[in-house]
Amino acid sequence: MKKVISLLGVVFCLSFNVSAQKKKEVVIHTSSQCGDCKERIEESFNYQKGIVFAELDLETDNLTVKFKKDKISLEEIKNMLNELGYDADDQKAKLEQVKTLPLCCQPGGM
Repeated sequence: MKKVISLLGVVFCLSFNVSAQKKKEVVIHTSSQCGDCKERIEESFNYQKGIVFAELDLETDNLTVKFKKDKISLEEIKNMLNELGYDADDQKAKLEQVKTLPLCCQPGGM
């Protein structure tokens, strides 16, 4: 019986370790401006396959994203931000994407 319990403990620890290694958390600096930006980004990200959690801090304009590395890459996440019209660290959004945002969400719009 002790061997079975020990074996189950080892299996549990190994499976926990493997699942923890598949997730990654990053912080990306954005060009967000306001509460509408926060809502738009979080809604888009929190329903995206592979993203576990996304939260935008408006004071720092930093987006914290926890994601499954085997489902989505950091590059794809940054591209998603760009497609929404926001910069992602040094990766700038295209002007035509920025222009689709409400005026208050565009750079200098506050």
